[in-house]
Amino acid sequence: MALLLSLTLSACGGGGDSTPAPVEPPPISSVRALSADFLSRNAVAYSGYRGPDRSTPPTAAEVLEDLQLLEQGNFKLIRIFGSHDVDGKVILETIANNNLDIKVQLGVWISGPKATHDAENQAEIARGIALANTYGNIIVAVSVGNETMVDWSGLQVPPDDMVDYITTVRAAVAQPVTTDDNWAFFANDGDKYQTRKVLDVIDFVSLHTYPLLDSVYVPGFEWKHESVAEPQRAAAMMDGMIAKAKADYNAVKAYMTSQGIDIPITIGETGWKAEGPEANRSHPVNQKMYVDRLAAWTDGPVKIFYFEAFDEPWKGGDNGWGLFDVSRKARYVVHDLYPASVRDSTTFTADDAIYYKPAVANPTITANDYYLFADTIPAGAAVPTGPNTPFTSWQPWDAPPTAVGAIVSTDTAEGANALEVTPAPKAWGWGFFLNIANPEDLSLFNNASSHLNFSIKTTYAGKLEIGFFTGSAGANSGVDAYLPISPGQYGYQNDGQWHTVSIPISDIAANSAPAFGQPVTATLNMAQVTNGFVIADRYAVTGNAAGATTKILIDDVHWSKP
Repeated sequence: MALLLSLTLSACGGGGDSTPAPVEPPPISSVRALSADFLSRNAVAYSGYRGPDRSTPPTAAEVLEDLQLLEQGNFKLIRIFGSHDVDGKVILETIANNNLDIKVQLGVWISGPKATHDAENQAEIARGIALANTYGNIIVAVSVGNETMVDWSGLQVPPDDMVDYITTVRAAVAQPVTTDDNWAFFANDGDKYQTRKVLDVIDFVSLHTYPLLDSVYVPGFEWKHESVAEPQRAAAMMDGMIAKAKADYNAVKAYMTSQGIDIPITIGETGWKAEGPEANRSHPVNQKMYVDRLAAWTDGPVKIFYFEAFDEPWKGGDNGWGLFDVSRKARYVVHDLYPASVRDSTTFTADDAIYYKPAVANPTITANDYYLFADTIPAGAAVPTGPNTPFTSWQPWDAPPTAVGAIVSTDTAEGANALEVTPAPKAWGWGFFLNIANPEDLSLFNNASSHLNFSIKTTYAGKLEIGFFTGSAGANSGVDAYLPISPGQYGYQNDGQWHTVSIPISDIAANSAPAFGQPVTATLNMAQVTNGFVIADRYAVTGNAAGATTKILIDDVHWSKP
């Protein structure tokens, strides 16, 4: 099984009108062959950051723990992304000092265009060259830059800058040299890239392909396979995903052939999330299905690096790609490679794979009150249809859960039961919501006279986000409608007493935006409310200090209109 990992980096180019046109180096005269160690080993991308941000790099002891786990699972070729002393150098020293049987594709991080980042880039290049020469028995390839030239890159390094940087590194090291970038750049997709000049100065291509992300961001990408019966739809979906990866590879190969270029092609990054906001797609079983299909692909790239070895919480919503979770427990995808003591506690089977299920809308709610959580339902009020119960429909954001809920009867605002929410935040925050089995049409509540009402008791410091969710992430129509509220607003107080909060639906709706990973075309759809109540704290939104776990009691949740 061939595997890899990735961090996405980019850079841009500069130079004013007075800058002489760069002199392009001639194509390399002799391509350096990839070694047997590179070609024969299972490959995975590795970055060992475990904390909520990148301010604390992994220690040598933590790196050793990680690398021993990878070695135990026969992942003996790793791709790392930079040559800095605090991470890249520590990884190489750990391999050498402990005689680990692990080889490395070294990354040289390019932080931006020459015009604004040349000093920083040159310092990194010097570090990378020094490492490549010092650890020549460990480093089997060098990659200069990561996703610096594809058009959606945030840095957009000019190809002339990249050619210069690549050529500088290649002249000073003995290993094969490449740059990592999205498949679209290497395929000269749309004939809009200066791909050829880069191909002329590298020894092999290292392309990235992410069908999972394409299912979110590429309009028209058919991934749902609704025509396939549900029991077989998961397999059809994952077959389609690997077909997309193959199509990306073939597009690169076709462009290279058209240019008369015959150098090896590797996949430097590809993977699948075990968890994340990509509804109907991100799941441990689907992750295994994707990896198994990669392993069965025998007539494609000479090497595939899986992205990635371990989860990294600092990535927030883009976390969840790891073969291991952040606790260093092996996920279902690699259970067969590790003893029970190393595996996570999940017990999935192939039948647990998820797939697209279209939302089923209900008739428009015409009642003046719509109750989501209460012991006493007033006469004439509407309630959710489908298999909802007072608790089983409450769910946390993310997995592992970012909050834990429990029904309590010792302290309530109404009736015998209340919901107690205990945040278990990640670096970015936490969330808890009431899922509606079948989306509700609450369009008649979309006005300033209608309100979202609930009772709350807490001493939680700072703001809370309150609202609802419409649409479906699986249909690329998911929209967050969450309003940050402070103590003193809408009846909310955090003084440890019960208070009734009543927020106009129009105030919440005015704060709506496409959910994470959803296209800009996703708009608020009150005829398809899928989460009737959401309480959350995303620190980037509220400005709250991270890490609070103060309990919050919720009761008597309902919508009302005149």
